[in-house]
Parts: sequence; structure tokens; C-alpha cells
Amino acid sequence: MKTRITELFGIKHPIIQGGMHYVGFAELAAAVSNAGGLGIITGLTQKTPADLALEIARCREMTQKPFGVNLTFLPAIASPDYPGYINAIIDGGVNIVETAGRNPEPYLPQLKDAGIKVIHKCTSVRHALKAESIGCDAVSVDGFECGGHPGEDDIPNMILLPRAAEELKIPFVASGGQADGRSLVASLSLGADGINMGTRFIATQEAPVHENVKKAIVGATELDTRLIMRPLRNTERVLHNAAVERLIEKEKRLGDNLKFEDIFGEVAGVYPKIMAEGDMDAGAWSCGMVAGLIHDIPTCKELIDRIMAEAEAIIRKRLIGLLG
Repeated sequence: MKTRITELFGIKHPIIQGGMHYVGFAELAAAVSNAGGLGIITGLTQKTPADLALEIARCREMTQKPFGVNLTFLPAIASPDYPGYINAIIDGGVNIVETAGRNPEPYLPQLKDAGIKVIHKCTSVRHALKAESIGCDAVSVDGFECGGHPGEDDIPNMILLPRAAEELKIPFVASGGQADGRSLVASLSLGADGINMGTRFIATQEAPVHENVKKAIVGATELDTRLIMRPLRNTERVLHNAAVERLIEKEKRLGDNLKFEDIFGEVAGVYPKIMAEGDMDAGAWSCGMVAGLIHDIPTCKELIDRIMAEAEAIIRKRLIGLLG
């Protein structure tokens, strides 16, 4: 299948693995890329630029296919060494970067001068248009269904994707609710050039996370996520657990007086305990509503091959057949 995304990034299938904290290590990125998609290393999971350089080198030993690095731009207080991380990306020969969070414009000249293609994660059409205007090569349009931060507009992909298609000139992929061939065909029909999957790729054999995390996703339904931090306008979709219950109770009790410090214990520094140690109640962790569509733990190749076979069958048999 050829789309503007496969052409832009030089990949076989229009499937991107999203950058995920303490999930996007070399093992997963290489497995996705080897299966014909675009694997992504999560830059800020690596504590220093030197650590990222080593992770890039490790990925290079596992795949000859294109892969990218995610850089999430956080608020300026105690900002990470972004120039250092970018230098590690450039020196490692990586030519695709997924940016997220704050506006990446200050760092685009350094990336573009190195010939790096940039895809920016957006939760609204206006943000996608801004990304297009500052020179991003593509965008990931994240609907309200997505795990992690869905923004504050609450627009699901059935509306957000066709709106993006109406406005954007650059390629875009759909993120949020993506799990199978049905997701891919639906997203393509709504104007996207591919899909970005996060939660679905956590529940794969190569994802370097504790088995408890994978089992939690497989065991969850579409009703098992919660939105947290809405009063702070930093909304995050997470899987329901005991820590999330405590956090939601604090939000209700404190109301407009809620401060980040009040929920620090439930959200700060919890990912190593969850992803590496399998302590499923250690804190809040990002998970999409798409968990309701995830029923197994395949290899990345099995998953991507299945998605593409399902998509082809839907297009060739069901959709064309509907035309009589």
C-alpha cells in the first residue's frame, strides 16, 4: 500500500509506532521497522543525550530500516537539554523525528538543516495548521480517543480527521483508536495517509514492558480508561486503577484549588515502577480507549501483517462489493 506517508518516510506500510515513555526503546522500534512500519525511540526516556546516542546505536544493530526518535517539548522550567538530544539524533544518522508537546519551531532549523523530516503530534486542526505553517513535513492528528494527552477540545476522530483533510496540505496520520485493519481503512477513508498506534504496540511480544502491563491492556474494555488532570488543563487519558481513583477523588474534593503538587504522588516518576516492575497500581499511566479492541499479544510482524491483510480484504471484498 502506497500513501503520502509511506513515500515520505520510505516505509512499506502506513503504520507508525508512537513515542511512548518507558516503552519506546530500541527493541520495539526495530521490531516495528523490520515489520515494514516506522518504529520510534522515545528520546526523553533516555536520561541524557549520551544515553539516547547509545539507544540509537543499539537500534541500528537491530534494523537496517528507517526508524525515528520522539522528542516531547516540555515547559521551560528545568527544560531538558534539547540541543544535546538533537545532536545525538543527527550524529546517529536518524532522519525522522516525531515532535510533541509545545511548539517545536525553535528547534526546526537545526533539524531541517540536517535533512530530518519532522512529524508533529496535534490534537486540533488549528495546531495542525500551525505545524504546517512552520515547516513540519507531516502531522499526527490525535483524536479524543487517544491515550495520553488528547487536548482540551474533545473532538473524536470521526470529526477531527475529515476536518484535518479539509484544511491540511501536508500528509497526516490518524492517532487514537487505531488497532486493526478496520482502523486503517476507516482512517484512510476519512482522509488520513496512515495510522499511528501507541497502546496497540504496548501489547506486543517485543514491547519491553512487564507482562502485567500487556495483560492489563488485553483485559481492559473500552470503558476502563479515565480522564485526569482536566482542572489543570493538562488532560490525560489513563487506564483505571487504584492510583487513578485516589487522584480523581482529590480532583473532586479540591475543585478549583487543585494544584499539580496535590497529585504528584500519582503521576510523577511512576513509569519505571509500572512498565519495568509491573506494579499496576503505582500511578497513572497512559492508555487509549482502543484497549477494548485489543485481545492478544502478537509479534509486531504478526500484528502489522494482520492489519494489512485485513485492510486489503475490507477494501477488495466488502467495500468494492457494496458497489454491486
